[in-house]
Amino acid sequence: MHPKGEKPVQQANIVNTFIARWSGVTASELSTAQSFVRELCDLLQVAPPHPTPAQDYMFERPITFHHGDGSSSAGRIDCYRRGHFVLEAKKLKTGGHTKGFDDALMRARAQAEGYARALPAPEGRPPFCLVVDVGNVIEVYAEFTQSGATYTPFPDPRSHRIKLADLAKPEVRATLRAIWTDPHSLDPSRASARVTREVAGQLAKLAKSLEQSGHRADHVGAFLTRCLFSMFAEDVELLPEGSFIKLLQTYRNQPATAQQMLRILWTDMDHGGFCAALAAPVLHFNGKLFKEPSSDGYSLLLNREQIDQLIAAAQANWREVEPAIFGTLLERALDPTERHALGAHYTPRAYVERLVLPTVIEPLRMEWANAQAAAVVLAQEAAELSGKAHDNKMAEARAEVHKFHHQLCTTRVLDPACGSGNFLYVTLEHLKRLEGEVLNQLEALGQTQDSLALEGETVTLQQLRGIELNERAAALAELVLWIGYLQWHIRTRGNKAVAEPVVHNYGNIECRDAVLAWDDLEPAYDPHGVLLTRWDGTTFKIHPVTGAQVPDEAAQVPQWKYLNPRKAQWPQVDFIVGNPPFIGASTMRAALGDGYVETLRKVWSDVPESADFVMYWWGHAAALVAAGLVQRSGLITTNSLRQTFNRRVVQAVLDGSGAQFAAALILPNAQKSVGDKPHPTAGGASLVFAIADHPWVDSANGAAVRIAMTVVQAGNSPLEGRLLAVADEQTGEYGEVAVTLDEQTGLIHADLSVGANVASAVALRANANVSSPGVKLHGAGFIVTPDEAHALGLGSVQGLERVIREYRNGRDLTDGPRGVKVIDAFGLNAEQLRTQFPAVYQRLLERVKPERDAKGTSKDGAGYAALWWLFGKPRQEMRKQLATLPRYIATVETSKHRTFQFLSASVLPDNMLIAIATADAFPLGVLSSRVHVEWALATGGRLGVGNDPRYNKSRCFETFPFPTEDTGLTPDLRTRIAHLAEQIDAHRKRVLGQASPAKKADKLTLTGLYNVLEALREGRELTAKEKAIHTQGLVGVLKELHDELDTAVLQAYGWADLHATPADTPELLIRLVALNARRAAEEKTGLVRWLRPEFQNPVVVDSLSNKELPAYIPRGLQADLALNNSDKTAMAPATSTTLAWPATLPEQVRAVAQLLASANTALPLSALEASFKGRGPWKKSLPRILETLEALGRARRVGADWRS
Repeated sequence: MHPKGEKPVQQANIVNTFIARWSGVTASELSTAQSFVRELCDLLQVAPPHPTPAQDYMFERPITFHHGDGSSSAGRIDCYRRGHFVLEAKKLKTGGHTKGFDDALMRARAQAEGYARALPAPEGRPPFCLVVDVGNVIEVYAEFTQSGATYTPFPDPRSHRIKLADLAKPEVRATLRAIWTDPHSLDPSRASARVTREVAGQLAKLAKSLEQSGHRADHVGAFLTRCLFSMFAEDVELLPEGSFIKLLQTYRNQPATAQQMLRILWTDMDHGGFCAALAAPVLHFNGKLFKEPSSDGYSLLLNREQIDQLIAAAQANWREVEPAIFGTLLERALDPTERHALGAHYTPRAYVERLVLPTVIEPLRMEWANAQAAAVVLAQEAAELSGKAHDNKMAEARAEVHKFHHQLCTTRVLDPACGSGNFLYVTLEHLKRLEGEVLNQLEALGQTQDSLALEGETVTLQQLRGIELNERAAALAELVLWIGYLQWHIRTRGNKAVAEPVVHNYGNIECRDAVLAWDDLEPAYDPHGVLLTRWDGTTFKIHPVTGAQVPDEAAQVPQWKYLNPRKAQWPQVDFIVGNPPFIGASTMRAALGDGYVETLRKVWSDVPESADFVMYWWGHAAALVAAGLVQRSGLITTNSLRQTFNRRVVQAVLDGSGAQFAAALILPNAQKSVGDKPHPTAGGASLVFAIADHPWVDSANGAAVRIAMTVVQAGNSPLEGRLLAVADEQTGEYGEVAVTLDEQTGLIHADLSVGANVASAVALRANANVSSPGVKLHGAGFIVTPDEAHALGLGSVQGLERVIREYRNGRDLTDGPRGVKVIDAFGLNAEQLRTQFPAVYQRLLERVKPERDAKGTSKDGAGYAALWWLFGKPRQEMRKQLATLPRYIATVETSKHRTFQFLSASVLPDNMLIAIATADAFPLGVLSSRVHVEWALATGGRLGVGNDPRYNKSRCFETFPFPTEDTGLTPDLRTRIAHLAEQIDAHRKRVLGQASPAKKADKLTLTGLYNVLEALREGRELTAKEKAIHTQGLVGVLKELHDELDTAVLQAYGWADLHATPADTPELLIRLVALNARRAAEEKTGLVRWLRPEFQNPVVVDSLSNKELPAYIPRGLQADLALNNSDKTAMAPATSTTLAWPATLPEQVRAVAQLLASANTALPLSALEASFKGRGPWKKSLPRILETLEALGRARRVGADWRS
């Protein structure tokens, strides 16, 4: 590749001149680095750095480091281009970079990564770090996820170092030019993703054609899997070059012969040796893929068109297939039921890496950093010796690296829901990358590649374990892993280094259920001996009267009884990572069957029944971590993880519950298979990494979903967890969503927050029994239009107005009433309904009963079917709560904006509304204030693709401490808050009721009003549509009323120093958590500040006015409040208890690094010495350890002191 306008000879002369000029330069770093970079830019034909006000491309870019004690320090990046790279330059002595004990480039790399991490959050982290030894070497490191992970050698550890002479190669200059101009074009997953989509599309067409020819789907899948591995083997020259395509082309017009030749080829590939089909020898491939050549479907008979399709697929560049997404796309291509989703989105590799790195790779890299530091210390000591003493000390240095290499090669990773293997593949690649760095270090310390090869220990697929229920996906997982492993091996070592057999049958992917085990299945029967069946969940028919689709009761599948059911056991591993299935608690029965769900919930009684399916994986993995049997677990869950029932599972693990039962979750022979590697001792677990809400793609159907990522580590980690949040989302070329992340550090709570521990808030008796979700219909036939209601007799049949009622759901409140009513037969039996209101009875008989009957085989379904004329959830308790009220407060359960309003008692609320049973406007005012809205956002979850906040009454309402006289509420303030609430409610209803748009799109809605209100609060310019809403809805008036309300409510709490702004939200939540704890302490003494005392506590034993506040808070609550309100002041770690000086050098490095990390201020050497006790002259090694940690970027000098 030559620059446009340059002839090859001219370009070669320019390159040679550049190389000659800079070879062997001896000037100092400062005087040469900028000149080198400028001339390199000229050589690459890119613009050189230049100062701008934005400081986005310049030399000596100033940077500010912010420290844990609140202090800051300054630094300068040698060369920086925003969104592209950080460049750190050094000038080593000639040949210095080849010595294992010369740490200058190591220091430069650590310095560059430190600068990248210190960049302002809005700028993000650049994808590349460049380390330049002027006149000698450019080292290239990349991190394409840009989520704070470690920069790794690019493109791999064997070829990331560009020597000065390498600039003569056009492809090397093209890579550097891309780093300057379009760095993300070098992300290997982007180009390979495009190739992979094309390949999967071709295979899908061929699979469909073969099935239409009469071949079984499972035979088609197995046949095409053998074909595609052959295509890959051909392209990487494990088969003779072009041999597979040539075979197909040769017998294109002889399909029967082609069928036999493929059978011969694959049989010979299984055993190795001379292959008659290719007239050439083939390697011994082995594995499961080519076994049983005489079985049906081993080689299919194709027609000429199908052979042409196979040839077209074989002509793709199989070297570039991306294993991280290939399995998912291939699974869709080969599964007839999922093929429709082939063109849908897939999970980008960066998403997978975002979880794999903190779960598996970062802790291993921390161990590697300790081993590497120990080796560097020993190599530096060797530099001061000579002769045999020098050689022995270098041998010790290599031995430390070998110990870690052995640890790396025996580390085992499990994906307990591995699908087609994408998480395991990404893990494998990063393990191999880390291994490459380890081998580079050994080579730098004087060990030759030949001796390394003779030792034979290496990272292999045997270390990766998977559990997958789907047989096809399990087979694809093995294929994906082998293709990925061979790609890496050939890319870094060439195909000549591939040993035979090429593929091993490790049996590391188990095809079984990961959470439930049983001895056998047998059909389930009722007490009368009738086989129990259920609707299959997918087959519908047309109703003869309504014409609507209804469940086809004839489409039945059997119910099963599970014999000797128990919790499934997993192999013992070091790390667990994966993406279990997304099935909500409410849809588990439909998806999995009643027998399975009832058995699962009985066996896993420690998991709440209302928890999602994924929580059985999460709880299983986290229990193993808490027991010290696994180091870390990182799993994908839906973003409802923060909601009550799922969060209980998380909280139990963080509290240390269940760890004592974890041994029963490990396979009996697992201990023998792992060896004697130490694991952390049991004692609870911590969340060390989390993203509460992140876009994702459901692998089965390509649907966009929202998920949470969590990483659990054994023990109470002394280090703060990293909580990432999505700050921006941009849709890419293929529908993938690129995200920008913000980061917080601190103790991560069960609700995936840092700061106020809102998850610790408890439900208060004061708020009990006055809130409820509305009725749940379980049948659309209950809903009627005004015309249908009139036809049924409303207005003419006496008493029918008590049965056909006004009805509101969430959308009625946010977008405007639909005008529908609902048939509410509560209080009537079927006979009474048929006698008094026969037309209503017939409607429900035809439009509700069939659906109830079809779903009547489950426990709940049977109850609904028996009472088919009544709502599934008629909410008897809610009816009692509302019985004497003229009005009540309602809010939409899941809504973009949290608003509250009065509804008339004549209106029946839907299940998607939360009804709060009070007619008092004072609670409405407090609930409508930013005080409660922020509490609801923090305590509730989020739901759906729209990611809207969810109002959980148990967490959002029942835990909320209302202001009372003890906080500063006066009668005047109560009256003012109630008055403002009435004004807000009346104002909204007035402007919404007056609106009469010409077009439906211009309809004024509650959501529209609050969209504009939020825009006003943010201070941004309104769009034309928003200006129209502002004018029509008088949003300025609404904002003023809300502002006045917020001020009054804060005064009622005694918190006039706070403002209703995002900046004060963390402190507001801390105070509310503390007030909740205070209220809970009061209630333990008998003081309950009832919200509606005449209903909740009609016999008032003690008047609140005569009850004094307890003068103390119980000790446990004091501790909680101290934790929640702690002010993180700068302090050194407590040294009243000194630590024993570790025996081995890597442990010494780890201990010193952890001590620095746990201190919030810089520590003098004397303080570090005082933190340890030991025998002998151990203090002499401390300065060298600190200097080595500095070289690795894990310690930094502050004057004469040290800090992390």
